[in-house]
Amino acid sequence: MVDSVVLYRAPTNVVDVDELGAWLEARIDASVTVRDRFLESHRTDDLAERFAEARVTSPYERETGNTMLGTIRYEERALEQPEREGGVLYDGMQIQRALNSALPATERGLETLHVPILDRALGTWGDHDGRWHKRVIVLGQPALVSVPGLYEAPAKPEAYYKAKQRHALLSGDAPPREVLENQVEGDFLVENDPRSTDALKGYALQAVHYLETGEAFCDQAGCRLFNAHYHEDLIEAQLRDPPFCAAHARLYGDS
Repeated sequence: MVDSVVLYRAPTNVVDVDELGAWLEARIDASVTVRDRFLESHRTDDLAERFAEARVTSPYERETGNTMLGTIRYEERALEQPEREGGVLYDGMQIQRALNSALPATERGLETLHVPILDRALGTWGDHDGRWHKRVIVLGQPALVSVPGLYEAPAKPEAYYKAKQRHALLSGDAPPREVLENQVEGDFLVENDPRSTDALKGYALQAVHYLETGEAFCDQAGCRLFNAHYHEDLIEAQLRDPPFCAAHARLYGDS
C-alpha cells in the first residue's frame, strides 16, 4: 500500500509539478508532497559515472556506456547545471537502479513512492525488434517520468515524417524541428508545450496505480492510464474527455 508520494521538480522545463501533485492527491488515498530536483535532493558520489554507464551509444546496440573521463565530466556538469544537458538517451532501467541507490535507506520501501520528473531522455531496449525505444515513464521505485520523452517518445503524425524526408531530399540535411512543427498539420506536443503539465498527470497516476495493483497500463485507448505510442493517442488519452475508462473512473473519479 502506497502511503505517500513524493514528486520532484524539473527546473529546466515548463511542467508545473505543484499542479501535478494537487491533481494526483485529489485522486489517491495517499499524501503527496513536492520536493526540489531529485538530482539535488539525493546524490551519490558515483552518480555521474552511473549516468555515463547508462548512455545509449547506438539505437541498435544493446550495450550501453561511455565512461571516458570527458563523458564523466560532462555528466558531472549536467548534474550541477541541468540546463546544459541534452541530446543524450539513457537506459531507463539503469538510471532507475542508480536513483534507487541514491535514496535514503529509510525511503526505499514501497510505502513511499518517489516520482522524479526528469529533464533526461530515457529508453528501454526492445528485444522484439532489436532497438532502443524512448519512454515517457519507467515504472517502479522510483518511477521515472521523462519530460523529453513526452515530446519525443510517441510517434508523430505521418505528415511530419513525410515533410522531414521531403526537406532532406531537397536540401540534403535535416530541417530544424521547429520548422517541421510549424509546417505540419496535426495535433502533437512540442518542446515546452503549455499542455505538458496536463499531459503528464495520467503518467504520475500510473506510477501509483502500478505499485498498488501491479497493472502496468490500461488497454483502453482514451484512458489516462493508456500507454500511447502515437501523439494522437496521447492527446486523446491525456487531454480529452472522458479522462478514464469505466473501470478506472470507479477508482479515480471522472475528472
